[in-house]
Amino acid sequence: MNQTPVLPKAQVLTERAFSTVSRFLHIEAVSGMVLLLAAAVALIWANSPWADSYHALWHTSFSIGLGDQVFDRPLHFWINDALMTLFFLVVGMEIRREMHEGALSDIRQAMMPIAAAFGGVAAPALIYVAFNSQSPQSHGWAVPTATDIAFAVGVLALLGRSIPSNIRVFLLALAIIDDIVAVLIIAFFYSGGLDYSGFVVVALGIVLVLGLQHIGIGSAYAYVIPGLIIWGGVLMTGAHPTLAGVVLGLMTPVLPSRRLERPMKTLERVVQDLRQRNDRNETVEPEDLAHALSDVRRAQRDMLAPVTRVQMALHTWVAFGVMPLFALANAGVSFDGIELSQDGASWVMIGVMAALVLGKPIGIIGVSWLMVQLKLCKLPEGVTWSGIALIGLLAGIGFTMSIFIAMLAFVDESLLGAAKLGVLMGSLVAALLGLSVGAMLVRSYKRKAALA
Repeated sequence: MNQTPVLPKAQVLTERAFSTVSRFLHIEAVSGMVLLLAAAVALIWANSPWADSYHALWHTSFSIGLGDQVFDRPLHFWINDALMTLFFLVVGMEIRREMHEGALSDIRQAMMPIAAAFGGVAAPALIYVAFNSQSPQSHGWAVPTATDIAFAVGVLALLGRSIPSNIRVFLLALAIIDDIVAVLIIAFFYSGGLDYSGFVVVALGIVLVLGLQHIGIGSAYAYVIPGLIIWGGVLMTGAHPTLAGVVLGLMTPVLPSRRLERPMKTLERVVQDLRQRNDRNETVEPEDLAHALSDVRRAQRDMLAPVTRVQMALHTWVAFGVMPLFALANAGVSFDGIELSQDGASWVMIGVMAALVLGKPIGIIGVSWLMVQLKLCKLPEGVTWSGIALIGLLAGIGFTMSIFIAMLAFVDESLLGAAKLGVLMGSLVAALLGLSVGAMLVRSYKRKAALA
């Protein structure tokens, strides 16, 4: 009679501890709190007596190379342009899943966040210009048009799982379109334009990805090189290279790999073979056992679609590693030297704040309402107009991309300082208003669930 083996107490306690930690790390609100804590640490550090060490850290040079070919960039670049690609990869895969069988599977539904994103770009720009119609203040018209997707999603995560998933999907889709528009604005209005030769490299990487998918390669590691090629190509164009993550995420298959032998059949075959050998008291050679385990790992991998498997594998690393590091590296806005007494500086700050806090929700809610009234779209399932208002407010968290645009728009230090202060205060107010509206939504959903 077979008896269940008794595990050592230390091993039992260890397994329970790891299980508890795993459940804790998958609570969305926890990742949001870690993100905001990292942002608070950065803000305090950058305005403390040790501010020089904060800025020096992110300007530390870090290089990779082979022989004479060396790619050298500051640590800030590796976080914002390299590690954040993983975040955008996860976001792209979430959008891809929704396009396949979720809120974005209907083209009419997919058009709504796209249209809302353009409303969320146009309205803030118009409100800012209404306050700052004269040059050089008017050069900052694009500052409040951007949404910081990492912080917006982080604040939304604080509200927990009571918020319908379609609200998160809507926000993600809108923020991605918003980011793409911001990149195009930078390319055409604040730089020398895009380098189109980089698109050839991007196309090469895409062809390699499609080729690997066509021949049935399911291992995620096989796509690292093509992914790096796409990333390098986007960097060459002058666009933000993290968009390569979106491209790869949208290309990730939503169905499990098709094999001659189905995964469950493979598992049954391996287990049956090992059991028969055990019954015959045969010794299983290490090579045979390794081959059997390889079949099991491949079957286990093929039971989940790549878009689900890779997203699950990266979730914890992105939520508790990449995003807090991003916040720590970017939230350190220094208040030192900000001077609002110069003509126009205070209006720049007010214009940016008003555009983020009012312009974003006005543009997003207004265009969404228009699309519904024209019967071009309808609200996603489970999303009310209060949910759209929540999305509009969270989209007003501009932060890093807005500050980056401000650095391109203003040469004058006082105007730049005023714009940064406006972004910081506007993003903070938008986040607090979003949390307030979100908290009311959560209570509303809980009341409905209690009455059901």
